Amino acid sequence: MISVIIPVYNREQTIRRAVESVLKQTYKDFEIIVIDDGSTDNTVSQLKGLPVQLISQENRGVSHARNVGIKASKGEYIALLDSDDEWLPQKLEKQIQLDSICCHAEEIWIRNGVRVNQMNKHKKGGGNQFIPSLGLCLISPSSVMLKKEIFEKIGYFREDYPVCEDYDLWLKLTSLYEIDFIEEPLIRKYGGHEDQLSRKFKAMDYWRVQSIDWILKNRDLSLEKKQAALSMLEKKTRILMKGYEKHGHKEKLIDMKELYKSYFS
Repeated sequence: MISVIIPVYNREQTIRRAVESVLKQTYKDFEIIVIDDGSTDNTVSQLKGLPVQLISQENRGVSHARNVGIKASKGEYIALLDSDDEWLPQKLEKQIQLDSICCHAEEIWIRNGVRVNQMNKHKKGGGNQFIPSLGLCLISPSSVMLKKEIFEKIGYFREDYPVCEDYDLWLKLTSLYEIDFIEEPLIRKYGGHEDQLSRKFKAMDYWRVQSIDWILKNRDLSLEKKQAALSMLEKKTRILMKGYEKHGHKEKLIDMKELYKSYFS
């Protein structure tokens, strides 16, 4: 069985579309767990009449909500879905056939109601994806299916990260495992809304740098992977230090300088 995990916070306009896209799947052996992360709008009322397991909690953030859903799940596989995205009908069927540790798929991107093309830096792939994943997150949570047992080996989403929690998890995953990729688009990924976390945080590389630092200290990387991680760490810390110095962010500037010196002094 596949456990579909949908965290939601104040998405009354899109949550029903997301759930209905699961119900329209050609593969039917699934459960749907919706974690309402303290919504204050009509999100919960939009779920009335839908066959979902609803878990309600105070607002703790998307990572905590996802982790709660994963831990409450009963399936062998976990499929994540953001509340503003939707799956195409054969998404689960095509992924379950691969019996993969982790499988993600191509996406259709829609921004402010208009389909847009992805840039080359967002190009996704399969196999050894650790080095490509160092720059930015290349695995969309809404496109991924992975075995539940993997979370016991690599940990769950970091709840102390306000953003880039997905980047952190996929870096930990790809440092240990190869992954599968389906080139066919299997989800519609929507963007452009004002409440997107990626629009609220300017220097997202601050958290990516912390993740690379963790990987270097906790993974026995090959020489190629270690050199790539160090190169990306140096590049990102230099950019952050320049920005923090320009804008007078003294505490974070000190943090970055100390991290930089620990590797490159």
